[in-house]
Amino acid sequence: MMTEAESIEIFSVIRERRSVRNYTDRELPDEALRAIIAAGIQAPTALGLQPWQFVIVKDRALMRRASDYCKPILIEKIEEEGKSGTEEFLAALKNPEFNIFYNAPVLILVLGAREAVSSFLDCALCAENMMLAAWALGIGSCWIGSAALIQQNPDLLAALKVPDNHQIVAPLIFGYPATLSPKPVRREPRITWVP
Repeated sequence: MMTEAESIEIFSVIRERRSVRNYTDRELPDEALRAIIAAGIQAPTALGLQPWQFVIVKDRALMRRASDYCKPILIEKIEEEGKSGTEEFLAALKNPEFNIFYNAPVLILVLGAREAVSSFLDCALCAENMMLAAWALGIGSCWIGSAALIQQNPDLLAALKVPDNHQIVAPLIFGYPATLSPKPVRREPRITWVP
């Protein structure tokens, strides 16, 4: 059973965590990465299947290669869809210096077993645990959904050692935050009570 102080700390971590897109050059210790993954695998998993596997990438040149692969695909997709609210991201993507991994020191790919029906949901829950654990350790994180495009490139998948029987579910970056932007205000939830 959790103490009151521990439960207050958990709610604080949940409330204060935010996506970090600006990192220092300070390297993350392997022990911290192991602790983050250890928290991840405590997530709920349907039928106890635990369909996750992890690839830890510290090779910044490989991360840059993956970013450079994804950027033109993203530009084309955003321009085709023409959705409002994407102008700033589109401008960033067109900058040759921009890296979709925000120059973070570590990328962890949360992979899901293809044969597990609950793989995507289980791995998403695992990823959330990882991001919360990172925040509790003073480490920032961000889910880079657009990096799932790596899945379309067999050469990158091979370089990243993604096995054929797994798919990329959650590309997560981690690092020590440089500057933090204010956390966006959350809208009040719509709740329906059914007595």
